[in-house]
Amino acid sequence: MNFDEFTGHVQHRIETPGTGETVRAIRATLMTLGQRIPEGNAEDLAASLPIEIKWYLTGAVHEHGQRFDWQEFVDRVSDIERADPADAAYHARVVMDVVRSQVPESDFHQLRDLLPESEDTEDWGSLFELVDAEN
Repeated sequence: MNFDEFTGHVQHRIETPGTGETVRAIRATLMTLGQRIPEGNAEDLAASLPIEIKWYLTGAVHEHGQRFDWQEFVDRVSDIERADPADAAYHARVVMDVVRSQVPESDFHQLRDLLPESEDTEDWGSLFELVDAEN
């Protein structure tokens, strides 16, 4: 999948009026995810994505492996995207579902292992709600 196809899939699902808003949602989600996970894991996850998209997980991130929970993730995505937190959370779920369709299953499982899903304070399972709904 190339950049236009990737953004087109996301744009169709989140129903943004233009490519700019879609790219902002993708960038906000992947930059914030890149900040949360270790650099090597970000590089593994990004390897199968279009070059313009993979940069958000790797090149745009100055500090990988930060510790923050799901709510802080949503707040950061919301700030970058300039969107309501509920919309930003939904956009992040859609982006992750499209990412999942492009990366090897082993890399996606590795990502899920990095983000605790059962702890009340973390609740990263929320990020994967759309992914899990399809399985």
